[in-house]
This record gives sequence, structure tokens and C-alpha cells, in this order.
Amino acid sequence: MSPTATGTAAGTGDDVDLPEPSLKNIIDQTSLQWVFVGGKGGVGKTTTSCCLGVQLAKTRKKVLLVSTDPAHNLSDAFCQKIGREPTPIHGFDNLSAMEIDAAQEAAAQTAAGSADDNPDEDVLGQMFADLQNSIPGIDEAMSFSELMKQVQNMDFDVVVFDTAPTGHTLRLLSFPTILEKAFAKVWELKDRFGGLISQATALMAGGSGNSANAQEQLLGKLEETRAVINKVNQAFQDPAKTTFVCVCIPEFLSIYETERLVQELSKYGIDSHNIVVNQVLFPEKDAQELSDWFDGAKATLPKEAQQVCSKLLARKKMQDKYIGQCFDLYGDDFHVVLMPLLDYEVRGVEKLQTFSQLLVEPVDLEEEEE
Repeated sequence: MSPTATGTAAGTGDDVDLPEPSLKNIIDQTSLQWVFVGGKGGVGKTTTSCCLGVQLAKTRKKVLLVSTDPAHNLSDAFCQKIGREPTPIHGFDNLSAMEIDAAQEAAAQTAAGSADDNPDEDVLGQMFADLQNSIPGIDEAMSFSELMKQVQNMDFDVVVFDTAPTGHTLRLLSFPTILEKAFAKVWELKDRFGGLISQATALMAGGSGNSANAQEQLLGKLEETRAVINKVNQAFQDPAKTTFVCVCIPEFLSIYETERLVQELSKYGIDSHNIVVNQVLFPEKDAQELSDWFDGAKATLPKEAQQVCSKLLARKKMQDKYIGQCFDLYGDDFHVVLMPLLDYEVRGVEKLQTFSQLLVEPVDLEEEEE
């Protein structure tokens, strides 16, 4: 039996209750509103996000794909231009996509505020900029909250986030906690030093009489953002509404990064019970069986073919080792999906639709072995 099959053998007595090796559970969970897809750089997060969006579009009324990776790839995957606003995907009437950068959005908001001629807005913008500069990460966090508010108002059934590599993603998911702590500190200071804050606001207003109005606007904006963030935080920590799909490839660094990601998600209280392993060489084949075949046929093959087969087998054995480790770590609790390495790039709607079927109808390892 293949080492890739030992963790998924759905027919043996001991393995009857193991999670199904597909993402069908996400498609069937109609309560889901937010689906994050993340992992190490270069493991196929965008392809997985697009394929998941394609499958969700079959059962949901309105699906939105959002790229939060500064190096956007949704446009390349779908072979069409995708911008900062929801863009309908060709060939679908219920699937849209957008590409945003939290840091750029934050800078644009600050610039827009400073360009306003309204004295009240000038004071408010200056105070807001000072607040952003005083708390590390709050600029991106505020922008993220604006994005979440915008997405909520769009009335999509489910939103799939194609995230940046792990470190950036963990920072993104920590934004609600960052803002919650920051706002709690601001309110504490307001209660303790309300008079001083009023005087400071008056100084920034240059004695123009707009200080009280600016202070009221600032606190109102903070309270509005705080309400959005609290709502987002609650949704993120509700497994009925939010889940995270970890994507990796069968190599040491990627498996290690996935373990770190799963642990961090657990700390944030974010549900994660699906892992997609991309770029798998012949998931239905066993390395030992291939090796036995090669030993028997080696003498009949040209030298170049022998070298090619030797490298292929070495890579297959390495992959099987890490796939086995992945099932040892997660096979009892996670839906682990093996996606094959293809002879071509998965680009364009047609290829994405074909490849996406493997997320919900994976290779039957038992049937292939018989």
C-alpha cells in the first residue's frame, strides 16, 4: 500500500472514521462566510483559492475572491485584469474577484485625509495620522477593518481570501486583536486625561474653534471601527462562519511552516481542519512499486532515461516520506487533500474548473491500487 494511502485508506476497519481527503466539507458547510487560504510562499495558494472559489460558485449565490498578497496573482490565474473593486470573472455570473494591499490602502486613506480643505477634516486627519504612527501595525489594521466593512456591505454569501505568505497572513489575522487592545488603551486615556486631550486637540486646531468637533469626529470614527473589529473578531473565532485552509507541498520547510501556522491559528481561536498538499508526484502510485519496476526495467533503458527515472524516484521517495509525516500529524483530525503535479500550468477558467474537481473528488487511492 502506498504511504500516501495509509493515512486515507477509507475502507479498512481502523480508518472508517478518518476525515474524507477532500474539501467537500467546506462546500457543504453553507454557514461559512470567510475562508482563508494560506501557507508558505510558492506552494500554490492562489491556485487553491481560485479552485475553491470555482467550486463554491456551484452552490452559493455570490462568491468573492480577495487577494491580500501585495504580489497579486488572481489576474494571472484567471487570465483577466482584476482591480481594487470586485471584478466579475469571465464565464461566471456569481463569482467575482478583487486585489487589495492593506498598506497601500492605509497610505491612500491618510493622503486623502491630508488633501481635504475642510479645517475639521484637517485636524481629524492629523490626529488620525498621529494615532496610526504611535501604534505599530495599526495603519494596516485600520485599512483591513475598512476592507471588512466594505466586503460586509457587498452582500456576498462567502468570501475566499487568497493570503500572503505565512508571516504576513498571521499579522493580518492578528489585526482584530491589535485594534481591540489599541482602542481599549485610547478609551482608557480618554477617561483619565479627557481635559488634556481636549487641550491638545485645541492646539492642533490652531485655536480655530474646531477642536471639540474634531475630537468628537475622531472618537466617533474610532468607535465605529471598534464595532466593526469586534464583529469581525467574533466571526473569525466562530468555526461556523470562518475556517482556514492550509496549503503546502511535500517538503520539509513547507510541512514545518504548516505546523507553525496550525499552532498560531489555534492561538487566535481560528478554525483549521483542512490541508491541501500540492505538487504531488503520482499520488496514486507507491514509491516502492515504482522502484521495483525501475530495477526490473533499468537494463533496457538508455542511460539518459535511467538518469531521469533515478531523479524522479528520488523525488517521489522524498515526497512520500513527508506526505506520511503529514498524515501522521494531521490524518486523524484534518481533511488532507493530495493534489497532483501536472504537465501544464493551471491558468484560465477552463483549467481551473478541471483542476478544482480534484479538491472535491480526489484520486481514489484504494481503487488505483487494485
